[in-house]
Amino acid sequence: MSDCLFCKIIDGDIPSSKVYEDDDVFAFNDIHPKAPTHILVIPKTHIPTLADVQDPALLGTLMDRVNHIANDVLNLEAGYRVVINVREGGGQEVFHLHAHILGGKKLPF
Repeated sequence: MSDCLFCKIIDGDIPSSKVYEDDDVFAFNDIHPKAPTHILVIPKTHIPTLADVQDPALLGTLMDRVNHIANDVLNLEAGYRVVINVREGGGQEVFHLHAHILGGKKLPF
């Protein structure tokens, strides 16, 4: 989608601090981190929200990559939190499905 911030990041039109990339996902540091480690993991396919997912396998791939990034790339051995905000009322600000990986300290509930 041409006006999507995250699609522009994937395409390289907007710079980001890339942490990981493969054929299916792109991961980068959040520019407004809520924890010492705050990574956004986005599918390369534009899907506005979790509620818009038509292919459940895509969610499996997304969560597999979140697990790989958190454990193998970031080495968050003490633990981490994964958050997906859905729609404006759920706190979603960019309407391209994305998962937040938060870690680097003990997080309050």
